[in-house]
Amino acid sequence: MATQILQDALFAAIAAIGFAAISRPPRRAYAYCALLAAAGHSLRFALTSPGSDAHIIPATLAASFVIGCVAVLLSPRAHMPAESYLFPALLPMIPGVYAYRAFAGMAMCIFAPSQEAFMHSLYLLGYNALTCGCILLCMVTGAVCPIFMLRRISFRATR
Repeated sequence: MATQILQDALFAAIAAIGFAAISRPPRRAYAYCALLAAAGHSLRFALTSPGSDAHIIPATLAASFVIGCVAVLLSPRAHMPAESYLFPALLPMIPGVYAYRAFAGMAMCIFAPSQEAFMHSLYLLGYNALTCGCILLCMVTGAVCPIFMLRRISFRATR
């Protein structure tokens, strides 16, 4: 289990560095992006593993809240706004599988040969679309709340 968590953390860190390269933050932000993504994604992985059995939605909320808190607390040390490395660290947690399955369900609805197949496809579309939307909402909420809760630390980081 520990090797799976470390592997998950490594891949999330690599993805976060790639996403950070797209938004072009200062070079010193890459290490913070990798650290936050590794911590948050591995926390979500550990929470959703078979031993813990948490659903992906509250696990994502908890992981993004931890990422937001650590980003705000690191911002004075980094001399950068927390958002510059917070949001690239969140991007590896985007629910691509659920979005893909939602669009696949929509396509299956269009080409359904019977009413039973249509209802099943509609169920898949609704479940996956709602799960994807809730995960995205939890990611944003969990990451932004610490910025407002720790306002004094967050807004003095660049002074």
